Amino acid sequence: MSVRTTAWVREQLTAGREIALVDLREEGVFAEAHPLFAASLPLSTLELEILDRIPRKDVAIVLYDNGEGLVARATKALDALGYSKVSALEGGLDGWRAAGGEIFRDVNTPSKAFGELVESVRHTPSLSAQELKSLLDTRADVVVLDARRFDEYETMNIPGSISVPGGELVYRVGALAPRRDTTVIVNCAGRTRSLIGTQSLVNAGIANKVYALRNGTIGWTLAGQTLEHGAARRAPQAPQDADTAVQARALADRAGVKRIALNELPTLLYDQARTTYRFDVRTPEEYAAGHLPGFRSAPGGQLVQETDVFAPVRGARIVLGDDTGIRADMTGSWLAQMNWQVFVLDADAKTSATETGPWKPRRPPLPQVETLAPAELDDLVRSAHATVFDLSPSAAFAKAHISGAWFAIRAELRDALNAAPRSAITVLTSPDGALARYAAGDLAAEGVAVHVLDGGNAAWRSAGLPVEGGIARAASAPTDRYRRPYEGTDNPASAMQAYLDWEFGLVEQLARDGTHGFRVL
Repeated sequence: MSVRTTAWVREQLTAGREIALVDLREEGVFAEAHPLFAASLPLSTLELEILDRIPRKDVAIVLYDNGEGLVARATKALDALGYSKVSALEGGLDGWRAAGGEIFRDVNTPSKAFGELVESVRHTPSLSAQELKSLLDTRADVVVLDARRFDEYETMNIPGSISVPGGELVYRVGALAPRRDTTVIVNCAGRTRSLIGTQSLVNAGIANKVYALRNGTIGWTLAGQTLEHGAARRAPQAPQDADTAVQARALADRAGVKRIALNELPTLLYDQARTTYRFDVRTPEEYAAGHLPGFRSAPGGQLVQETDVFAPVRGARIVLGDDTGIRADMTGSWLAQMNWQVFVLDADAKTSATETGPWKPRRPPLPQVETLAPAELDDLVRSAHATVFDLSPSAAFAKAHISGAWFAIRAELRDALNAAPRSAITVLTSPDGALARYAAGDLAAEGVAVHVLDGGNAAWRSAGLPVEGGIARAASAPTDRYRRPYEGTDNPASAMQAYLDWEFGLVEQLARDGTHGFRVL
């Protein structure tokens, strides 16, 4: 197995060469410690994500774990999928640390660190939760815009706020604050999306006074104020605004965003020496109604927030599509400042938006395995002749799973099989059955025979068969997901404050790391 040193990886990152530094551990473990530009791509879900997240088969991929033995297994899998330049990080995570590499924590860390850098350079205007509460109580002329995804907004929000995901802010603010005297407040759960959203409005030359809600819903909660739940207020359709479009384009140009016509795109894609990501930055609803072939849905605000998820190949090119250009230009202006090479489709491509429906990930062919129909499995479970292992994310398993099933993590499946009572037949399942098929293929190669629920949990639910909640039966520890201190409504105040303290220190960590190449206009 080829081995790469920490120094080599840092050199590639600093020089802007294409590289994917991949952490194969579960997300919950990844969030505890990792290099800045490491992408969480667990061995457990490798086949479900790899083709879209790392599309070029001969890009430099450097894998690491922390002594769990995941690298050898992933190398074998990637070799079978045709990836030709796969290496291991010398010494794994401990090797990175021993070589002096900076260690970060949490998730989406590059974007969060960049947001803190923006605030430190531009002194993004903000106000406290107490100040906002006073404005709302006195019925001041203010509008509060929540820059998170709509599902996050539905869970909890500042009372009276309106859902406007970050990439939509500049595009839609005119319809929400048509009077120049209206003060615009932007919030998220913590800091990043409110800071980037507020600075987007400032950079675009919006005439209104604009402020970020300092520390978002965390700050609101720590101030002893209550949140609203289940709200459904959304921004209206934006009117065409030629002035805003001009401002957004000028900003993107100043950031170094390049223009490309639709008929020039094939030439860019033909360059097999570069990775080119294509993203449609409109809302998921607009994307589903019609989009360009080959473009993935990546709403602009989330793309900036989750660059490590959407584009784990650092140094790659990014092409952005939009119908008016405003959202692509604003998104592109931030990505360019984060040291990405960005292109925006220069012409309205509506007439070429020939594909419809939600984005569907690409997957390798499913292995041939022994399957059971839902009714067959139900009979076996009722007669205690089958033990079911569910490879779903732990949060989905806790919400609902086949009655009697055991939670298991795919990368730890061999140990999980030994941790639970065994029946005559062992059955694997997963949300749609795909991950269970890949896992069954692994086991078959090792001489272990299992069956797979045909159609997975979706088919079981469609058949109206019994489910239960909770994680009473766990054959693996639920380390597959990191519980964000800013999500949900039951986080300890100490965890929320610790998260804010960590964010405040990110600018200093960036300086120590030295590989980012960020710049702030």
